[in-house]
Amino acid sequence: MPAITSRQNPIVARFRAVATGERSDELLLDGVHLVTEAIAAGTRIREAAVISGPPGDSDSSGAEDVANIAERLRRLNVPVATASAAVMHALSPVQSASPVVAIAERPGSAVASRDSRTSRIYGGTPLVLIALDVQDPGNVGAIVRVAEAGGASGVVCAGACADPFGWKALRGSMGSALRLPLLVHRDPREAIDEARRRGCRIVATAPRGGRPLYDADLRGPIAVLIGGEGPGLAASRIDEADDRITIPMQSPVESLNAAVTAALIVYEARRQRTKE
Repeated sequence: MPAITSRQNPIVARFRAVATGERSDELLLDGVHLVTEAIAAGTRIREAAVISGPPGDSDSSGAEDVANIAERLRRLNVPVATASAAVMHALSPVQSASPVVAIAERPGSAVASRDSRTSRIYGGTPLVLIALDVQDPGNVGAIVRVAEAGGASGVVCAGACADPFGWKALRGSMGSALRLPLLVHRDPREAIDEARRRGCRIVATAPRGGRPLYDADLRGPIAVLIGGEGPGLAASRIDEADDRITIPMQSPVESLNAAVTAALIVYEARRQRTKE
């Protein structure tokens, strides 16, 4: 395996460019777990780097895990380089550098690929989460994770939403973003109109004044609007929805984290849809 001995190596520059979003056709996989999930999901990995010595004490992955994943990558004809701990700190964007980092192809933006993901999201009896202006990538990743875990059909990131394929969101989703179909709409109106065209009832989350969550009918085709941190959904978005739901909260709590809100709704929908 080639060895990277300097932070000025062009490979380091490539990894940094992907981490900062400068290379829009690629994504950064940081850590043993995420690279393993990408391999299992059939994600095309373009190149990887592994630590040349034992992983640090702060990393839960042992040297055997690193060696095993490096061997799996080589069997897939992925170029794998080794790097010292100092260089890995330049390659990995997290504070405690991961022992394995890889660059992979971002899910295709071609029309055929987007059409396929749209069909998967809105096929059958869809349960879709539309994240509107959720700007924290950790929250976006957690929403994607709970959507997959709870059986939602997909997630749409709209407006000023964080990139679901940015490295922070990918780590937050723990690999779910590589399996669950996702769409990105910079225009919230376009995202909502598409859901309506696909036969979904639009359900808005409101901090107060909506139908209590456990009284809402979540069994049919629905698209649930999850608002961003702080202000939540705009009043106009709530007013134009087909239904409004409110999660009961004990005073003086007035709002919940966006990912927590998504989790409660997804699992209530799951309960209703699987109830005998």
